[in-house]
Amino acid sequence: MKVYNKDNIALAKVLRKNMTPWERKLWYEFLRKYPVRFQRQKAIGNYIVDFYCAKARMVIELDGGGHYTQEQTTKDELRTKDLNSMNLTIVRICNLDIDRNFYAVCEHIDRLVKVSLPQSLACQLPHQKEPF
Repeated sequence: MKVYNKDNIALAKVLRKNMTPWERKLWYEFLRKYPVRFQRQKAIGNYIVDFYCAKARMVIELDGGGHYTQEQTTKDELRTKDLNSMNLTIVRICNLDIDRNFYAVCEHIDRLVKVSLPQSLACQLPHQKEPF
């Protein structure tokens, strides 16, 4: 993986303290206690990603309304391409899905993590009816 931009570390700390309501919900109600470690507001390359799982090589990005403008869509496509070039899988989740389909979002993340992990690690994860 590319070395992270050290200038982003201070900003990442600020972002962790000032998470959006959707980031807070996903973090505190699911990812924080997930059996495979996730980090929030992680500096990777020249970016700060919302959530990162090193073992699954996965980035989760939460997209609010501002992500659906033409300008931001173009920036997000470039960001995704750059992160994919680091052999990372990018999962984009709309904030509305956090509000309206939280359980389904958690199930989706759980499935993607299990598929991404080496089989030996995936088999060790507890089988849960409710992932949170």
